[in-house]
Amino acid sequence: MNSLHPHPRKIHIVQGEQRLDDDPRTVFTTILGSCIAACIWDPQIGLGGMNHFLLPGEGAEPMRFGIHAMEHLVNALLRRGAAPERLQAKLFGGARMIRGLTDIGELNAQFATRFLAEIGIPLAGGSLGGSQGRRLQFWPATGRARQALLARPILRVKEFQT
Repeated sequence: MNSLHPHPRKIHIVQGEQRLDDDPRTVFTTILGSCIAACIWDPQIGLGGMNHFLLPGEGAEPMRFGIHAMEHLVNALLRRGAAPERLQAKLFGGARMIRGLTDIGELNAQFATRFLAEIGIPLAGGSLGGSQGRRLQFWPATGRARQALLARPILRVKEFQT
């Protein structure tokens, strides 16, 4: 950290949550497997946000589903003064955590990428897919992001015959 902001404000984002901030000391953190974290910011006003969703589509707990989480984050940024033409995004997560079942991580990654393309927000980076979870840090005021892959291997589903 630089001398102007020696003490970061860490805010952990869990499934179904989102946060916005413009404080240069703020860093959002999360841990992802098949879930997606969208990090979207407006570099001109130094405002950004992160969400963390579990599944693509929609469902009973709206913020755990991609369509609600993505729309809510973009609309919150616009309400706080971000301009749609300046927004940039980074996507993280979407790992295949369990072999033998539907690849929810891939479905999440496809959904998030398609959502951003459809509303015209450029994808400036990120890390999607693979077979490892991620620990993510995102500085919303600048758009800086850092990830560390977790050492846990993917799980295999065994079928048992009776």
